[in-house]
Amino acid sequence: MPTSEQLAGRFVDLHIKDSNREGSEKEYVYVDGEMEITPQSTDGNPNYGPCEATVSISTMEQWEKELLEDPKNRLALSALAGTDPKTVLTQRSATIADTQSFNIKISLEGSPITNQRSSGRCWLFAATNVFRVALMRRYNLKEFELSQSYLFFWDKLEKANWFLENILDTTEEELDGRLVQALMGAPVNDGGQWDMVANLVEKYGLVPQHLYPDSHNAMNSSTMASLITTKLREDALVLRDLASKSSNPRSSVGSVKEKMMREIHLMLTLMLGPPPGPDKEITWEYYDKDDKFDSLTTTPLEFAAELSSKESVEANRGTDVHEMFSLVNDPRNEYDTLLSVSRLGNVIGMRGVRYVNVSMHVMKEACIAMLKAELPIFFGSDVGKWSDSKSGIMDTGLIDYELGFNIRLGLSKAQRLMTGESALTHAMVLTAVHLDKDGEPVRWRVQNSWGEGAGSKGWFVMSDRWMDQFVYQAVVDPSFVSQEIRDVLKKEPKMLPLWDPMGALA
Repeated sequence: MPTSEQLAGRFVDLHIKDSNREGSEKEYVYVDGEMEITPQSTDGNPNYGPCEATVSISTMEQWEKELLEDPKNRLALSALAGTDPKTVLTQRSATIADTQSFNIKISLEGSPITNQRSSGRCWLFAATNVFRVALMRRYNLKEFELSQSYLFFWDKLEKANWFLENILDTTEEELDGRLVQALMGAPVNDGGQWDMVANLVEKYGLVPQHLYPDSHNAMNSSTMASLITTKLREDALVLRDLASKSSNPRSSVGSVKEKMMREIHLMLTLMLGPPPGPDKEITWEYYDKDDKFDSLTTTPLEFAAELSSKESVEANRGTDVHEMFSLVNDPRNEYDTLLSVSRLGNVIGMRGVRYVNVSMHVMKEACIAMLKAELPIFFGSDVGKWSDSKSGIMDTGLIDYELGFNIRLGLSKAQRLMTGESALTHAMVLTAVHLDKDGEPVRWRVQNSWGEGAGSKGWFVMSDRWMDQFVYQAVVDPSFVSQEIRDVLKKEPKMLPLWDPMGALA
């Protein structure tokens, strides 16, 4: 009997077609490439039958009999029952087309490849991987890495404070109501957003990685997050109880909240290690790309401010990374509008999350222009869809589920957001794009933060059609979009609820 690998090869390479496929496709209606859910009869009217409330055993037996009469389904059973369907259904054509070759590529992409390990810090890795390119140009470095753990420490502390403040602000809301339950869901989520990292850098600065390296709990954050979450939920109940007994809750819980924050600080310090103070001197010693030794005595805040210095901006092709902002593509909402998410943030008194909603065409134009200007791009996507971490390929043509199961997955991008099928789950960095003869993008080069064992030594490739469906955000320099887009930042934002998919933290 053939092995499952041999069956898989036959299944994919021969591209076996169901003899009844043409008839089965009549059950689907497509509008501009998207599936309309209503099945149709031959006369064009909706083909509804009586709705059965229960699952009929006899009907299932008949389904199984008919299913196994089809030799294609018997082959599929042999292939799919013994391995991951994604492996069996991977299309060779996609793996051939999605190569690591690009006709527009920034000359300094940043190295080494970073590794967030078993933590949800991708947003901090993506952001610092963008920041480091400017610093590598400024100091003529061959390799360089900023401390993600440094920002991670302060983010956890600030998120704890953000959570407690929001608990105090919602004491009149029901405990089991959707808002309070959403706040309780993940008080110190590992994830974050561009505006949140911008807040951290503005308040606490940056340090080189070797001056505050990862601890075990930075690389394996689940236990730490679980402990702090449990403590904060307990604290939330205490605050709500105290507030219920006072006409002025904030005036009555000051010392209690301070004690709570001190306990969180203790837990973070013991698990991550004491970080450098934002305004305390640090000394960075390094070798440049010419192997020349140098050192710099500064503070974390001064080091971060260096990104906006005349020398750094000039070295970074005129871009000040502190001025960049998020474009998003959310087809549920009107384009050229400003979006924000209620109660989403990390640092009280600083900016919340804000997105300028644009079409994919506008987003891609800005990304291409930035790459031509030698600038890396922080972007957010739903990385788990139609992708393979081993090969590092993200392509909607990578896995042919229709071939294996004779089904269609026809949700549009907007429908995926509306139904919870997709959200912004992971942040990475764009460093190259391949354009066709008409100047249209074909594929994009992606720097990930999963170490050199994922993809091609840490590098991924993203097809342009995958970008259309599963990329939601790109952080750009204002000079690479029109004045009309920049003016959107001055508008009042449309506030999305905390549980909206655009509130997901990468």
